[in-house]
Amino acid sequence: QVQLVESGGGLVQAGGSLRLSCAASGSVFRLYAMGWFRQAPGKERELVAAIDQGGGTFYADSIEGRFTISRDNAKSTLYLEMNSLNPVDTAMYYCAASITAGLKVTPNGYRSWGLGTQVTVSS
Repeated sequence: QVQLVESGGGLVQAGGSLRLSCAASGSVFRLYAMGWFRQAPGKERELVAAIDQGGGTFYADSIEGRFTISRDNAKSTLYLEMNSLNPVDTAMYYCAASITAGLKVTPNGYRSWGLGTQVTVSS
């Protein structure tokens, strides 16, 4: 089973940018569909973006073109480029992996999860 470790979170001012990374190990990364989720205090975990084994992508409507998900199979790493951040983006961000084919847009579609990286956007 794949192990996932997120990094790149932090404190940023509104309008700023961050790049999250998710390093995978223990399995063949290119075989996995991947996703970024986030969870704010008191709220349910929600999908931010997903990418399948072939590079197809899906974004939550709330992202409105501000974020970009990508993967580097040679480095076994998933990325989330986040621009034009605002305070509502404040949350713990998690990456997730699924060995089954195709995009997964709900948490139940993923079996493996990282521990998360905190993103805080100040106004």
